[in-house]
Amino acid sequence: MHTLPSLHAFLGIAGVALGMVLLPGPNMVYLVSRSLSQGRRAGLVSLLGVLLGFVGYLVAVTAGIAAVFAAVPVLYTGLKLAGALYLLRLAVHMVRPGGRAVFEARELPPDSPRRLFTMGLLTCLLNPKIALMYLSLLPQFVDPTRGHVGEQSLLLGLTQIAVAVSVNGAIAVGAAGVAGFLSRRPAWLRLQRRLMGTALAVFAVRLATDRSSAAV
Repeated sequence: MHTLPSLHAFLGIAGVALGMVLLPGPNMVYLVSRSLSQGRRAGLVSLLGVLLGFVGYLVAVTAGIAAVFAAVPVLYTGLKLAGALYLLRLAVHMVRPGGRAVFEARELPPDSPRRLFTMGLLTCLLNPKIALMYLSLLPQFVDPTRGHVGEQSLLLGLTQIAVAVSVNGAIAVGAAGVAGFLSRRPAWLRLQRRLMGTALAVFAVRLATDRSSAAV
């Protein structure tokens, strides 16, 4: 039996991860603020903390998914429906008027590398939406007929992390230029939110209507 997710699953999770990481959130706001106020190195040290937070959430969530699916397969349906509702909620927040636009850097006092790392980690860990994101997205791309659900979830989650860390790292390095570019183009941000909101709504419908089983 196959163990790896399909190429379609890898490309799908990478595409969704790219769209979501380009939307300003707590991690990006913190990284950009640190990069603008303290330099690129500070932003990258903070990113290492964010990376550890991603990995911690992924390990916990995938272990939980595997255990729950194996013990009580019927909960898979409830999990998918909850994930679909969460994605729809994100979609509504993105497309409604007055949604968050450009991230704004704040003037912050200099921090030591240890504190930068710790604050990056806490910024990630204290955002429960990351765990919900994994719970919402991973089941959509996992195919129980291809092998162990937990292993597939872990591989797909690592793909999401790779995309998120790469993009956040690039933004941290080029924070000043990116902030200036986005602040001068509010129409581009509105278009981005609408496109991503539509994509999330489509994924939510697919997730809610998927009738696949979680049995391994």
